[in-house]
Amino acid sequence: MNLRQVLLNARDILARSSIDDASLEAEILLRHTLKISRTQLYQELDAGINKVDEKTYYRLVERRRQGEPTAYITGHREFYGLDFYVNRDVLIPRPESEFLVEKALEIARIRDLATMADIGTGCGTIAISLAKNLKGTKIYATDLSLAALEVARGNCRRHGVIEKIEFLHGDMLETLPGPVDLIVANLPYVRESEIPDSGPLSFEPVLALNGGHDGTSMINTLCNQAKDKLAPSGCMLLEIGEGQADAVTDIISETFSSARIETTVDYAGIERVVGVYLTPSRA
Repeated sequence: MNLRQVLLNARDILARSSIDDASLEAEILLRHTLKISRTQLYQELDAGINKVDEKTYYRLVERRRQGEPTAYITGHREFYGLDFYVNRDVLIPRPESEFLVEKALEIARIRDLATMADIGTGCGTIAISLAKNLKGTKIYATDLSLAALEVARGNCRRHGVIEKIEFLHGDMLETLPGPVDLIVANLPYVRESEIPDSGPLSFEPVLALNGGHDGTSMINTLCNQAKDKLAPSGCMLLEIGEGQADAVTDIISETFSSARIETTVDYAGIERVVGVYLTPSRA
């Protein structure tokens, strides 16, 4: 059997199990199995596959058919043009979180950011992406999960920014040594009642998903902590879930009555990022 036949078989298996983008998923798993690039794969579609690799491949396909996310199977996920190692100790990075990075870089272009903190860093995508693009900014990355921090440190070393980020274990802002100029947070915002017992989301850590009964409990706690951990002229960027903008804006208004608040929509038109600016600026 050649690679083309194996790929088509895997695509059909995944499609019959209603896996979205079955062709792409089958391709990714085959490239991972053979440790080859996409170009190599399509140049060698008529080449044979040995029995060991074929058996390994179909085992991975079966894991995907059972609902396990491809990122956990391969141990990789791309974010902001960088490749990150992921495992089941961390949430799989989502493309919409790149809006946090974009907004942070917009702020950095017009404000001097001496210090910033990435709260709930997970595998470190946001902190590391910013460290790769910011010069002279001290970055703190916090997480309640020690296992997640180990993954983040590994990604930090992989991308050569270990000297630019200080990892802190603790409850959101409590471990910060002092106020920072910018807080960026992608906190759990899934409603507790909506966390599934099966499907791809069930493979991800509940700690990184559970936002309480209405999905905003963690954000509420963060805002209360931020009163003492955000510099007087600081900014805060929060990723939120669909339909949560009004509730989050109310939370922020109660905590920072004079702050300017902005929302940014993602590519699907969903209000995804809430920005908090404690002093007027062009941000």
